[in-house]
Amino acid sequence: MSKPNQPGTQIAWDDSVLPFQLDAADIRGRVARLDGVLEGILKQHDYPPQVEALVAEMALLTALIGQTVKLRWKLSLQVQSKGAVRMIATDYYAPDEEGRSARIRAYASYDAERLTEGPAFDQVGEGYFAIMIDQGEGMKPYQGITPLGGGSLAACAEAYFAQSEQLPTRFQLSFGKSSGPQEAEHWRGGGVMLQHMPKASPFAASGEGTGEVLSAADLVEGHEEENWNRVNILLDTVEELELIGPSVPPTDLLLRLFHEERPRVFDAQAVRFGCTCSEDRVRQSLSIYSARDIEKMTTDEGRVTADCQFCGAHYDLDPATVGFEAQKSGE
Repeated sequence: MSKPNQPGTQIAWDDSVLPFQLDAADIRGRVARLDGVLEGILKQHDYPPQVEALVAEMALLTALIGQTVKLRWKLSLQVQSKGAVRMIATDYYAPDEEGRSARIRAYASYDAERLTEGPAFDQVGEGYFAIMIDQGEGMKPYQGITPLGGGSLAACAEAYFAQSEQLPTRFQLSFGKSSGPQEAEHWRGGGVMLQHMPKASPFAASGEGTGEVLSAADLVEGHEEENWNRVNILLDTVEELELIGPSVPPTDLLLRLFHEERPRVFDAQAVRFGCTCSEDRVRQSLSIYSARDIEKMTTDEGRVTADCQFCGAHYDLDPATVGFEAQKSGE
C-alpha cells in the first residue's frame, strides 16, 4: 500500500480519488471529486437531464470502484434495462505506470420518446447492473451481475458487492451542474465509498442460498456491526457541498466526519476523461469482414464510416483498405 499522507496535505483535488482507511473501525474507503471528467463525458452528447444524471452517477461509481483496480487492469460497469434508458456503459482504464492518470469514459443509449418527468432512476426498468474486470492478457475476465433496484445506481452497486463479493459497501454521492463568479456552468460530482475490510478473498464466497439480494446489514454482526453502523451514521451527516467541493478538501472532510475513527489517507489517484478508440482499432474490428460485407457498409459517397459512442470521434475510411481482403499498402 502507498505510504500514508498526513490529513491536511494540499493537492489539486479535482478529478482525483483519495483512498483512506479508518483504523478504529476496520473500514476502508475512497473520496472522489470529478470536474473535468464529468464535463468531458457529458459534453460529447446532448443527453436529456435524467440521462445526464444517470451517466454522472455511473461515472462517479466507476471512479470510486475503479481505484481498486491494479495497474494495467480495466474495469467496466454496465446497466442493461428494458426501460427508457436501455443501456449505460462505463470503462475505467487503470494507469499503465505509476504516476499516470487513470482514464474514464461513459455513454448511454435511450429512447427519448419513453422518457418521463420522473426521477432519473425511474427511467431504467427491469434489468441488471454488471461489473466486469479485464485482468489483462492471459487472465480470465471476471463478471458479476445484480438486478436493478433500490432506487439508485449506487444502491445497485451496494447490492452487487454484498451479493457477489460478500463485502459490506456504502456509497454517498452528489452531482450536478455548478457555476460561480466568472465561471461558466459545468458539471461537478463527488462521493464517498465505504467498504468493510475483507476477511478473505472477495471472490471466495460460494454455496447455495435463497436467491434474494443481500444488503450490507446481512453481512456484519457483533462488533463488526457496531463499527459499520457507527461509521454509516457519521457518513449520513455529510452535506452535498462537502462532497462536491471545491472549498472542502477531502482530507478535511474525512477529519470532520471520522476523526474518532483514526482516518489514514494514501496517495491520491488522478483521473481524466479518456477514450481508447483509434483508426487502427476500427480497422481491426472490420478485419473479420469480406469485401462483399464491406461493400454493404459503404455509403453512397463511397466511404466506410464509424463513430465512437463514447467520445464522438468520427472515422472515414476507404473501403478498399478495410476487411480481410483489403488492398495492402503499395499495391
